[in-house]
Amino acid sequence: MALFKSSTQAVPEVACVPRHIAMIMDGNGRWAKKRFLPRVAGHKQGVETLREMVKACDELGVEFLTLFAFSSENWRRPQEEVSFLMGLFLTVLEREVNKLDKKGIRLKLIGRRDRFAPEIVRMIEAAEARTAANTGLTLTIAADYGGRWDVLQATQALLRARPDFATGTVDEDALTPYLAMSYAPEPDLFVRTGGEARISNFLLWQLAYTELYFTDVFWPDFDRAQLQIAIDSYRQRERRFGRTSEQLKESAC
Repeated sequence: MALFKSSTQAVPEVACVPRHIAMIMDGNGRWAKKRFLPRVAGHKQGVETLREMVKACDELGVEFLTLFAFSSENWRRPQEEVSFLMGLFLTVLEREVNKLDKKGIRLKLIGRRDRFAPEIVRMIEAAEARTAANTGLTLTIAADYGGRWDVLQATQALLRARPDFATGTVDEDALTPYLAMSYAPEPDLFVRTGGEARISNFLLWQLAYTELYFTDVFWPDFDRAQLQIAIDSYRQRERRFGRTSEQLKESAC
């Protein structure tokens, strides 16, 4: 069974600080272009922002932070950029896992792994194993991930495990344990930087009742103050989950 019920099955607890924040880190290339720098410079600077977001969320009491690092569609980018991103991914794994472990942060990676180089897969598995027992913030990196892929692979895994469902009814309780993020509650707040207002095949199942926040700020410029603005916006939302305003208790935020 899944650890967490979906928002369509049960009303989740609403807190002033989002329990789970999901982010699309967009705008690295455009940030670099504005400064007459190569796109890869934006990706390098984006890693600094990633570090700051992990630290800020950990200090704010956020329990789960999920970052969209590389989508299943990003393989369509120029080969030179893809190769750089793979190298950067490997470097970050090598340099950051020790720091995360010391802070008690658990690292998870979701998405396909069969298209990554064997060295990257080994690093991913080692990083997850090393931090598996940590009880602080859970940092999830979505790499070679797509929301439609997630639902399809969960359905396929369920039918392999329970072939009797092939002629029966598959409900949420049956499917949810096979989704990539069955270990986490659904995101409370979704943030996308870079000025685009779409979710781009990210966590399609999990974002059903998530509060969406879009900002024109490019990811390398998204700092702790910008995060606080996003959280303040979240606090102003009325999270009804199908109920009426009159049914809601007064918020203490």
